[in-house]
Amino acid sequence: MSFIIPQNYRQRLLPETTEVAIKMVKDAFQKRLSHALNLRRVTAPLFVLEGTGINDDLNGVEQPVSFAIASMGGRRAEVVHSLAKWKRLKLAAYGIAPGYGIYTDMNAIRACEELDNLHSLYVDQWDWERVMRDDERNEAYLRQTVERIYDAILATEQDVYEAFPHITPRLPREIHFVHTEELLRLFPTLTPTEREAEAAKRYGAIFLMGIGGRLSNGKPHDGRAPDYDDWSTPCDNGYYGLNGDIIVWDDILGVPFELSSMGIRVNPESLRRQLDERGCTERAELFYHRALLSGQLPQTIGGGIGQSRLCMYLLQKAHVGEVQASIWPPEQAQACREAGILLM
Repeated sequence: MSFIIPQNYRQRLLPETTEVAIKMVKDAFQKRLSHALNLRRVTAPLFVLEGTGINDDLNGVEQPVSFAIASMGGRRAEVVHSLAKWKRLKLAAYGIAPGYGIYTDMNAIRACEELDNLHSLYVDQWDWERVMRDDERNEAYLRQTVERIYDAILATEQDVYEAFPHITPRLPREIHFVHTEELLRLFPTLTPTEREAEAAKRYGAIFLMGIGGRLSNGKPHDGRAPDYDDWSTPCDNGYYGLNGDIIVWDDILGVPFELSSMGIRVNPESLRRQLDERGCTERAELFYHRALLSGQLPQTIGGGIGQSRLCMYLLQKAHVGEVQASIWPPEQAQACREAGILLM
């Protein structure tokens, strides 16, 4: 998306009250998430060693912020993009049983991000991961997990309304599941973002499945690293999805608003297939990938839920800079001031 100044925008909360509301949202939601998915909080790293395959490379083109470690002979460390792979290693190290998992506060720097209302250099999210049985590796299990997360979001939205009755809830009671291939068939002439907008506006909240793999037009709906989520693809009797995004409709900006990216993680078979499809089979020799291919890691489901994104949406803000402190282009900051959008 590009930078948007919404018409007739007004602050629902003053900056001082916004700070109180941010803490309320974060405290309430993470408690509900932990209870819904049987997660316990763990401490997470800000950076990992380069060349281990542990860092998430997102779409495969974003370069992480990195630095040399003086006391390790100049070996380089990378600021994490997310903790998708690190969490799976941690679950194996802790020996956590199926049905239980971990969550953590993940903080990242994404220097390549195009800055606008939803995208910041600073990324904060709840990264979570849960051990599952091999026989739960199906779309029904994914949908059940999504519904539990969405219920936690709905309950937190109600908390906001009870504390600040002038912030009226916007979310529908249920989330609608739709596959990227289905959207392509419905809107073949639209771009992926335009398809998302049509679906999100129609249903209010969607879980868009099947992101990363090629669709019937030969193109993926969007980029996804080949070595954490199982992309899933169209099949002979329809299509199935093992990953996806929670996307809601934001009527303030008039755009689809992604709150979470998640999915059932790759097993050895799907990892090999996706590395081959993406043309990066050499990754199989990295530390993380060797551990997965040799059966040392449990089957898991996991994802990330944007902390500032959730606060921005539930508090009905027009810019993520209203709920987090970051750096913005001067012309964007000036335009926000003139429109009454108060950036931290």
